[in-house]
Amino acid sequence: MVWNPSPKVAAARDIADRWNLSHVIIVMIDDKTGDTTTVTYGENRGKCAAAEKLGEVAHVAIIDAWEGEK
Repeated sequence: MVWNPSPKVAAARDIADRWNLSHVIIVMIDDKTGDTTTVTYGENRGKCAAAEKLGEVAHVAIIDAWEGEK
């Protein structure tokens, strides 16, 4: 696994450790600026790649739904 020192990835890693999870996907929305961020974590290289793919799908679905609520 490639270590990612990003604070956002560290938060996802902390959630995984705390709840004993193999994958974590976090979608963040700032409705003041319109910025969105998706952070993914997987406990190894393969799970990291899977989380990234799932994160992309989740991001699009959540943002589409969120935009529809405006």
